[in-house]
Amino acid sequence: MGLYLCVMDADENEVDGVEVGSYADWDQFRTDVRSLGEAKFPTILLHSDCDGEWSPAECAALDRELVAVADGFSRLPPRSLAPQTWQVEVAKTFGLRPRNLYECYFDVDSEPLIERLQGLSRVAQERGLPILFQ
Repeated sequence: MGLYLCVMDADENEVDGVEVGSYADWDQFRTDVRSLGEAKFPTILLHSDCDGEWSPAECAALDRELVAVADGFSRLPPRSLAPQTWQVEVAKTFGLRPRNLYECYFDVDSEPLIERLQGLSRVAQERGLPILFQ
């Protein structure tokens, strides 16, 4: 089962969404974020990963946290991608060779995960809609 984060309009039409990967992938992301300093990232770390939403106001905080995560991850060495996972297949298909921890996180379409999350956060803020965990 995977984690999908999305913004839906009032008619329940998808405005934007990010296929994050599995819940284990999201947990690994949060573990690496935690290594940068747990108190710095409450919006990312204190939210349940299985349901709920980030409100538009929380999305503003999320965006600021993601900027700091991007900076921190870009300064850390890459970690190995787990063998026999979708990440290995996506990396192989798109020729990804992570040079730092930031580049180790990408969505199922090979797009940088943090950038995709920032874009989703900005859409949510602009439209006054929450990011839903599905």
